[in-house]
Amino acid sequence: MEILFKDIRYSLRSLLQNRSFTIAAIITLALGIGANTAIFSVINAVMLRPLPYAEPERLVVLGESIPDEKTIDYEISYPNLLELQSQNQSFEQVAAFGFNESVLKGKDEPATVSTMLVSANFFSVLAATVEQGRSFIESEDRPGGEAVVVISHHFWQQRFGGDPDFIGKTINLDDELYTVIGIMPADFKLPDERIEVWMAVGRLADEPFMKNRAVHFLSAIARLKPDITLEQARADIETLATRIQQQYASEDPGHGLRLTTLQARIVGDLRTALLVLFAAVAFLLLIACTNVANLQLTRALGRQKELAIRAALGASRLRIVRQLLTESLILALCGGAFGVLLALWGVDVLVYQLPESFPRVKEIGVDRFVLGFALLVSVLSGVLFGLLPAVKAAGAKLNETLKDGGKALSSGRSRARNVLIITEVALSLILLIGAGLMMKSFWRLTNVNPGFQADHLLTLNISLPRTKYQSREQVINFYKQLPERLEAVPGVQAVSAVNALPISGGDSHGELAIEARPFNPGEAPAASFRRILPNYFRAMGIVLLSGREFDKRDESGAPDVTIINETMARRYWQTPEAAIGQRIKVGPAENEPWLTIIGVVGDVKHEGLNAEPDLATFEPHSKRPRMTMNLLVRTHVEPTSVLPSVRRELKTAESELLIEKVSTMTERIDKSVAPERLNAILLGIFAAVGLFAASIGIYGMLAFSVTQRTREIGIRLALGAKRADILKMVIGQGLRLVVVGIALGLLASLWLMRLMEKLLFEVRPTDLSTFAVISLILTGVALVACLVPARRATKVDPMIALRYE
Repeated sequence: MEILFKDIRYSLRSLLQNRSFTIAAIITLALGIGANTAIFSVINAVMLRPLPYAEPERLVVLGESIPDEKTIDYEISYPNLLELQSQNQSFEQVAAFGFNESVLKGKDEPATVSTMLVSANFFSVLAATVEQGRSFIESEDRPGGEAVVVISHHFWQQRFGGDPDFIGKTINLDDELYTVIGIMPADFKLPDERIEVWMAVGRLADEPFMKNRAVHFLSAIARLKPDITLEQARADIETLATRIQQQYASEDPGHGLRLTTLQARIVGDLRTALLVLFAAVAFLLLIACTNVANLQLTRALGRQKELAIRAALGASRLRIVRQLLTESLILALCGGAFGVLLALWGVDVLVYQLPESFPRVKEIGVDRFVLGFALLVSVLSGVLFGLLPAVKAAGAKLNETLKDGGKALSSGRSRARNVLIITEVALSLILLIGAGLMMKSFWRLTNVNPGFQADHLLTLNISLPRTKYQSREQVINFYKQLPERLEAVPGVQAVSAVNALPISGGDSHGELAIEARPFNPGEAPAASFRRILPNYFRAMGIVLLSGREFDKRDESGAPDVTIINETMARRYWQTPEAAIGQRIKVGPAENEPWLTIIGVVGDVKHEGLNAEPDLATFEPHSKRPRMTMNLLVRTHVEPTSVLPSVRRELKTAESELLIEKVSTMTERIDKSVAPERLNAILLGIFAAVGLFAASIGIYGMLAFSVTQRTREIGIRLALGAKRADILKMVIGQGLRLVVVGIALGLLASLWLMRLMEKLLFEVRPTDLSTFAVISLILTGVALVACLVPARRATKVDPMIALRYE
């Protein structure tokens, strides 16, 4: 221990005497370690940290899906959920949950709250207990059951001030009074942190949509039996799904059951993106380590005589290696300490940039596990960048070093520095190509035609009060008069409404039936159906390809008609014109009416800019009126400038109208690509730091080389060499290493970039133009880094150089 303290004291003195080297090394390492720690904190919260429930590895989520429709993942129907609960052999319990929204009324303005319909055993499956009160009982989860709710801790605190006597009090949801029977703990956040109220789904069991096997709106969560594996459970539910399909083939054909772990359901498609980002910061750390190793090798040349004297005084090779590694570890730990400070700031920035829907976003932070990771990375970095210089320095030949004044072994170390430079260039190229592909992908994504004109378009979600609008005629009349009222507002060009906005997802789907070409059982594709007000396509700027739009001829009581999108028309009738007059329906129920196609419009990106258009149908709102709609206001001016007037007119039309989710369509599109933008920005930042580090490494290597070769350069000049020849010689020395590094980096990138394929949009992972451009950029930066020391070499005075020692 005494020897260790001596090594530490000696290392600190040595590092303080070389402040420039120490500061450069610590900053370089801090950037690499800080980036790794920040990204790891996200991975830890989302992928590694166990879910806060008893034995979370036994929790699975089940749903229904059509195998051929990979882009649409159906939820489970209520009748099939009951079959699953009673007939499975793999689960201790199966519970239902489905997302919903309700309007909360009270002393404040009405507001939408995120609610969840659950079966009575939902909290039991999770082994979760309430903080106050109790959870649901079976009698409350059936038709005629008492109207009761369990609320979240945040909802209780925010809406009701944490009233300690709130259990037993009532709240107004959708104009119905519910008794609060339980309050969940603050850390209960499943399956969505935004859920504020849970209510019993069984109270709706007598509703027609609950009895329909074709209505998919629930998910099922289950707990595996202790002796059942995931594979055994999958085999069990496949058998069960086959049995259900055989028994109820006419009611909901073609659906299967899908099972996944709850952890995988929560992480979703984020796994690939997070691992790519983690790989990027790992490469950045490797670049930082090679840079510091190069600095260490350069510094070791100036210490050869010192180390040789220590060896002559009896220090063993192992003793010298240990001393030099102690210095490296001190540097690494200092870099790690500053890196953690950077990570603390970086995590706050990351969390701020992440969307609200990002899983477990509130759990992201630098905890003890993350600090342990930072410490481990720091120690490994210290060993990684310190071992080679230490071994090289300790391996110096005593007699030659003392005789030649410490310059005898520079050639061996030059080879080591060259290898490090090649490695650094290769790693930088891989990082740059990854960032280049992501940026090109993001550029193409943001330049996708969404199928409508997003500029000058204001959107608002509006809901009518149920107590005042109890008949369909009242709802129809309100929405019929609304466009004319709002179009009188100065600056407004057109007004319409739709039940589900483009880009937002959350659409309603059913099985498509075509009168002229019936599908075989289980082969019917899914199609979306949207309810719209007149002038929807004009307000949205959607192109009418054939036929006509809805007008007064299609109001309530008129023949049933529909408008379809181009994708459906071309898939089944080759041309939009041929689809006009054909009859279809969406949904397998016998009482679904046949709809005559009167128009075909251009495709719209509904699920997102990176998703293929679905099979879409549109129907007049008056046929199936809805209380809640998304209002669209197209303007001649800046959309937000008309918002006060629009709000005033809406409140004049209905004082109790709930107005929420106000934004421009441009803002909605920007929000939809936020994850892709964040990925591109982060990879771009990491790549820029890596490129800067590589250029500094190349510059440092050549600058030191010029210093070492000053006498040689002077002799060359004295013998008649031109300064242009010296310039070419020095630049050539650097570029040869760069070319080798680029070649190795290209070979590695051809394999590694395939791992990013799922994250790219309309860009191949082996995109040759990106590979070529990035290689040229790196070569150009390297050339600039070579030019400065090369120009200094051309200014060497031959007479001074010949006297150089």
